Amino acid sequence: MLYKRTKQISFIAIGCMLTAVVIIAICNYIVANNAKGRTFDNLADVPSREIGLLLGTSPITPDGVHNYYFDNRIKPTADLYHVGKIRRILVSGGDYTMTEKHGCDEPTAMRDSLVSHNVPDTCIIEHWQGWRTINSIDAVRNLYDFDSITIISQKYHNERALYQADHFGLNAVGYNAEPSPITSSRIRNTVREYFARVKLFLDLL
Repeated sequence: MLYKRTKQISFIAIGCMLTAVVIIAICNYIVANNAKGRTFDNLADVPSREIGLLLGTSPITPDGVHNYYFDNRIKPTADLYHVGKIRRILVSGGDYTMTEKHGCDEPTAMRDSLVSHNVPDTCIIEHWQGWRTINSIDAVRNLYDFDSITIISQKYHNERALYQADHFGLNAVGYNAEPSPITSSRIRNTVREYFARVKLFLDLL
């Protein structure tokens, strides 16, 4: 009797795991397929837009070490501005100065770094409620009333942001920033992204 019960539980557990894997795979496929032809690695290929949306990032990680994702998003954003691919930049992130997450005001840090890359501060708009990607995308449409944007982040992040942008009726493309050179960081973010894409669909229900 105990053996039969254990076997039933095992089958249920395996079934749940397989279902979860299938759901994750389907969500990932839908998001990646939706972004095909809309994210760009080369600066020359990026279509011109009035607004560039720089998604939130901190110069330091929660562990207090240098964050390569920050540098790798700032430079391409500045490059887009300097070649005239975007005219203004919306830096959207969270202010974590009073928390243990980063201890950083992300929009201010991004603005200051862009200014150090010779982007005029008069061309930078700061948004402090970008705690999540969907908050940033929502603000583009419903707070600032922009309708055409270039999103700047890593490719996996851009793909998810583009799906959200479509939901809000935005005309959006993505310019892909380089990932971190640290292998463990890339793996961690890749794994996290699989689950983030499932949550994406729950958010948009």
